[in-house]
Amino acid sequence: MKPKVYIETSVISYLTARASRDVVVAGRQAITQDWWEEHRERFDVFISELVEEEMAQGDPVAAAFRAEKAEGIERLSSSEEAEHLTRRLLEAGVVPAGSEEDAAHIAIASAQGMDYLLTWNFKHINNAEKKAAILAVVESCGFNCPALCSPEELGGTDYV
Repeated sequence: MKPKVYIETSVISYLTARASRDVVVAGRQAITQDWWEEHRERFDVFISELVEEEMAQGDPVAAAFRAEKAEGIERLSSSEEAEHLTRRLLEAGVVPAGSEEDAAHIAIASAQGMDYLLTWNFKHINNAEKKAAILAVVESCGFNCPALCSPEELGGTDYV
């Protein structure tokens, strides 16, 4: 059985965005491409209906390209458990008000038993200062928290 990875929207956005001149963004794009091509097959990958909604926003051509890249990836639905966990993450302040979608990504991945949550969101999800608090809230609700990580952390890369 392969480990299960929930792919958050930022990963698909980096995968499909036009090449950036910003060196950090360009590096993340290259790492994401490497992970997608060289490491993804080692995992069972999932997205959620929320990821689909977020991918559909913005420029219609870019949205179509994001949807094309996500074709064939199994979709997870939210649940009462995930909605409760989303509220708990927000109430506890580990994910700030106004960032409900970030809390929902953590909650859906946790409630669905994912091993990893793959993201480039270092502000509210893969944040070293918040991981322990996120873990505590998730576990207090009876779930195992997936490892919150970037493509660079999950599978390595040839670029570093």
